[in-house]
Amino acid sequence: MEKQSARNINDKLMEKNRYDSRALAILKKKELESSKLGSASIPLVLRSPYLFYEEKIKELLNPSCKVLEIGSGIGLHTYSLIKTGAHVTATDISPNSLKVLEKNLIKKNTQGKLVTMIADMEQLPFENKSFDVVTSVGSLSYGDEKKVDSEIHRIIKPTGYFICVDSLNNNPIYKLNRYIHYLKKERSKLTLLNMPTKQRIVSLTSRYKKVDVKYFGSIQFMTPLLSKLLGSTSTTNLSNKVDKIFNIKKSAFKFVLTAQT
Repeated sequence: MEKQSARNINDKLMEKNRYDSRALAILKKKELESSKLGSASIPLVLRSPYLFYEEKIKELLNPSCKVLEIGSGIGLHTYSLIKTGAHVTATDISPNSLKVLEKNLIKKNTQGKLVTMIADMEQLPFENKSFDVVTSVGSLSYGDEKKVDSEIHRIIKPTGYFICVDSLNNNPIYKLNRYIHYLKKERSKLTLLNMPTKQRIVSLTSRYKKVDVKYFGSIQFMTPLLSKLLGSTSTTNLSNKVDKIFNIKKSAFKFVLTAQT
C-alpha cells in the first residue's frame, strides 16, 4: 500500500512537471494568444462530445452560479464557463498552466468573476457543499478515482451538478494506444489506472440522485481512415449517426456525464 501511494505521488509529480514545462514553453512563445478555445480547439472528428458538454454548460449555468473547474490546465475549456457570467474558480496542480490560463483569458474575463487556484483534485481546499456546479474536461484520470469522485461529490451543494466530458477506457484499441503512450513515457501509470471505465460511471451514478450519460465515438478508431476516404465533415456526420442509432456504450471513445446531487 505504501509503495502504491509513493508511486501515485511520483506519478502526480511527473504529470505536474510535464504540464508545467508545456505551459512554460507557451508563456515564452506566446503561442496561445490567438488560439481557438473550447470545442473549436478540438479536431472536427473529435468535437461532438465537447459541443454537447458546452450545451450542458449553457443550459445549467447562470450568473448566480458558483462554479469550480478541476484540472483546468491552460484554460482551453474555461472560457465556456466564463461566458455564462458565473463565478468561476479554475484549479489545477500546474502553476504554469494557470499562468497561461490567466494570461489568455484576462481580456475575456470582463465581469471579473474568474479566479485561479493551485489545487490537488484529490484534496480540494474547499468546504463541504461550496459550489453549485463542478466541471471537468478530460481530467478525471489525474488522481485516484475514489478520492477524486468523493471530493467532487463532497463540495457540491444540494441540487447542484457535476458535469464532465472524458475518455472511456473499455475499448481494447484505446487501452492499447494509451499503454503505448505510457511505454513512451508520455503518460503516467496513474492515468492508466484511473482512466474512467463503465464501472466507474456506474459507481458515480450511485452517488447522485439524477444522472444522464451520453456516449460518443463508438467507431472513433475508424475515423483516421474514414477521414481520408470521406473527409472530416462526412466522417463526423457518420460517426454521430452511428452513435445515435446504436447507442453503443462500452466501446465508446468519449462520454459526457451530467449528475445532480
